[in-house]
Amino acid sequence: MPDITTLALFSVAVLGLLLVPGPAVVYIVTRSVTQGRAAGLVSVLGVHAGSLVHIGAAALGISALLAASATAFTVVKYVGVAYLVWLGVRKLMHRESDADAVELRVQSKRRLFWDGFVVNVLNPKTAVFFLAFLPQFADPAMGPIGPQILLLGAIWLVLGMASDGTYAMLASALGGRIRRSVRARRRLDVGSGVVYLGLAAWLTSAKA
Repeated sequence: MPDITTLALFSVAVLGLLLVPGPAVVYIVTRSVTQGRAAGLVSVLGVHAGSLVHIGAAALGISALLAASATAFTVVKYVGVAYLVWLGVRKLMHRESDADAVELRVQSKRRLFWDGFVVNVLNPKTAVFFLAFLPQFADPAMGPIGPQILLLGAIWLVLGMASDGTYAMLASALGGRIRRSVRARRRLDVGSGVVYLGLAAWLTSAKA
């Protein structure tokens, strides 16, 4: 299992990533704005039920990869760093217009949950992100990789639900201004790009 220092560093890295919203947060915020706090919180549950699927897939996939080749596992970790760099550059280069604002129909709580679940499970970028990010903090020398990935995923899940739940409650209180402000969304894109690039640089230097 990862040591306490690794888990603490992982938690800090996760919090840094969660502070800048991605597509799932945009979905949750929009639901909160259009249908209120309860709808946003139900959407949070659905999204993170989908996260469980990605975490399990990452644990199984990385474990199988390590069993086949320790070198391949190292390659995956470096590819993961490259992917974080790509995410950061993409966020910094992204430009958004008013036409990008999303309008969603009012739906039942059950439908909200399943929509959130499907949105997350069927997003290949989310799957790739978990495969790229979680192995950065796993160490074959500390024991089987699968349980380490599951533990890291569980920490991500708890922190993610807390962070996204906060977004849902704030969005329901602030209303449509969040969704209508292109300038605010642009600032969030820049912030998230800087976080991705900073995390990639830190992970690269930590390997040296």
